[in-house]
Amino acid sequence: MDSTAQTYQHRPLSIKLWPPSQGTRLMLAERMTKNLTTPSIFSRKYGLLSKEEAEEDAKQIEEIAFTTATQHFEKEPDGDGSFAVQIYAKESSKLMLDVLKRGPRVKEDGVLVSEKVTVTGETVFDISGGRRAFIDAEEATELLEPLRAPNSYTKICFSNRSFGLEAAQVAEPILLSIKNQLKEVDLSDFIAGRPEAEALEVMTIFSSALEGCVLRYLNLSNNAMGEKGVRAFRSLLKSQNNLEELYLMNDGISEEAAKAVSELIPSTEKLKVLHFHNNMTGDEGAIAISEIVKRSAALEDFRCSSTRVGSDGGVVLAEALGTCKHLKKLDLRDNMFGVEAGVALSKAVLGFVDLTEIYLSYLNLEDDGAEALANALKESAPSLEVLDMAGNDITTNVAASLAECISSKQFLAKLNLSENELKDEGAILISKALEEGHDQLLEVDLSTNSITRSGATVLAKAVVKKPRFKLLNINANFISDEGIEELKDIFKSLPDMLGPLDENDPEGEDIDEEAEEDADRDELESKLKSLEI
Repeated sequence: MDSTAQTYQHRPLSIKLWPPSQGTRLMLAERMTKNLTTPSIFSRKYGLLSKEEAEEDAKQIEEIAFTTATQHFEKEPDGDGSFAVQIYAKESSKLMLDVLKRGPRVKEDGVLVSEKVTVTGETVFDISGGRRAFIDAEEATELLEPLRAPNSYTKICFSNRSFGLEAAQVAEPILLSIKNQLKEVDLSDFIAGRPEAEALEVMTIFSSALEGCVLRYLNLSNNAMGEKGVRAFRSLLKSQNNLEELYLMNDGISEEAAKAVSELIPSTEKLKVLHFHNNMTGDEGAIAISEIVKRSAALEDFRCSSTRVGSDGGVVLAEALGTCKHLKKLDLRDNMFGVEAGVALSKAVLGFVDLTEIYLSYLNLEDDGAEALANALKESAPSLEVLDMAGNDITTNVAASLAECISSKQFLAKLNLSENELKDEGAILISKALEEGHDQLLEVDLSTNSITRSGATVLAKAVVKKPRFKLLNINANFISDEGIEELKDIFKSLPDMLGPLDENDPEGEDIDEEAEEDADRDELESKLKSLEI
């Protein structure tokens, strides 16, 4: 059953760098193969790999790097995926260096050493390493052999291996024998490419085998289950009363599937993490999810991003979140909430005293929704570290409220207000809010905000001396050539802090900057005087 990614791009200017295309991944593997087979100082010391072995290593390196970057992107999304790309490149380089230092491998009983099952400590059994591949009965018997002997495994991870019916039948008695000791089960991406009928039968076998185990962690992501798949896991889900973490990302969770999840899980009183990212839930599905949220008073981390939730579903979901007084991380990105849902969410936010991360980009909040949330956050979440409200059509009318909110968040590490219409006035107000304190600040993104030289330079001066600061992104604005030079001069001792400016349009606004500054100066000074910092 093929996993289908559902992505929505509300703005044509937003370029998604992650995930890379299959062609890009193959090209990287080919390049690594060439590097691994080229004589070097390492090959003289450790030996030169054959082309066959290098190709095998390159494929595994690319798979591991891709998985690592994807896991980071799913847990800590970074907008366009640029940080995931960096992780992808760094992980590939690190692993390739390890292979070069290792030299040619030997085989044990015909099996490459690096493809053997990974056992972490004595509690985690993980077969997700190596190539993403189908496994048959014979390979399942070999891979799962360690589970037949007496063991103390409390977590199993079968992710990244596609189980067919025969392989599932091999796994069934093994799972039955160890289910009473299991606390964590990861079955993400374990039926990829299987026909629907076979996939459903495999899920049913695993569900029945694991029924009754007392789990704290369950991951069923990336299986494109839909309602049929959710109900195939009926036996397992119905027996869970102690779940603390539940992941159902990229599972084709429709309205009906969401209702099935709500119906089947008997208790979520202990649930702390609930992730529904990248599904086709819609408003009615959001209402079903809201029922789960209402029953999850201990919830600390809730993710319902890219789920097609509109205004009606957003309002109900916001009201349900009001019962979660221990929430630390909230991710609702890339939905169609609109103003009404934004205002409803602001009422819930007032109770989030423990909140450290909030992701509200691409929700169509507009000025009224954004201002309501900014005012609510100002009065709550004293330890907020991440604030993301990109792509919400926020204008200068809300800049003062945003600035007051930001000035009160002295633990703020990442601020993303990209793809709005804050212009110079907003940039300057936010700069003033950041001037005092904010020693934990790492990243600020005000790209695509119609900012010119005056706003950009004030912002740069506000962040450049922060002790932990790493990146200012003000790309895709209207900064003059002289302004670019001034920015480079501000960051001359720390050039890596200034992000790329390749999409900047110095002629984007045919308005004399000095004349514009003079026209707006009185109004801006008035707002600065009344700004609560």
